[in-house]
Amino acid sequence: MERFQNTGQPDWDWWSKLWPTPGATLRELGVESGESVAEVGCGSGYFALPAARIADPEPVYAIDLDASLLGELDDLAEQQDIENVVPTHGDARNLTGVLPDSISTLVVANTFHGVDDQSGLVKQAFQVIEPGGSLIIVNWHDRPRETTTVGTEPRGPPTKLRMTPRETEEAVLPAAAFTLDRQVELPPYHYALVFER
Repeated sequence: MERFQNTGQPDWDWWSKLWPTPGATLRELGVESGESVAEVGCGSGYFALPAARIADPEPVYAIDLDASLLGELDDLAEQQDIENVVPTHGDARNLTGVLPDSISTLVVANTFHGVDDQSGLVKQAFQVIEPGGSLIIVNWHDRPRETTTVGTEPRGPPTKLRMTPRETEEAVLPAAAFTLDRQVELPPYHYALVFER
């Protein structure tokens, strides 16, 4: 199993400069109390852990191919007394095989740009998301990498991998019967598209 293109785990310090309140961001995107969640490419849990606090007592499946990052996530969950996050080692290209149950919300944050088979991932998402649930895709805006800096360093995927909101929409809607609910701007460099199942 190979990682998606350019989806390595960044440092929490610079993530916190982009999203100082990840829980508030998730709530803005529609993650709600009492609804099950899965996050694709969760890394060590920058979004999965606050999602678990919101969703409690429902599970949050934190999916990643990197077992060491899942180990870090597990340690952090224990330190923070978060009991409903479920580190899940597996490939997001096989969500129906990875997830034990259907979920209310699937979050794909800073990963979709690097997926080699985007329509395949979308089809898998449609199968695991409950009717009335949502697919949330957070992407870097399509701007030159040298202009998306954190501190003094350019951050984010290579310019050529970045997707406009329209390109993201066009990758999702033909693949499965989602409808686009809304676009949310996430300054300074990101946007999210929320699709309904």
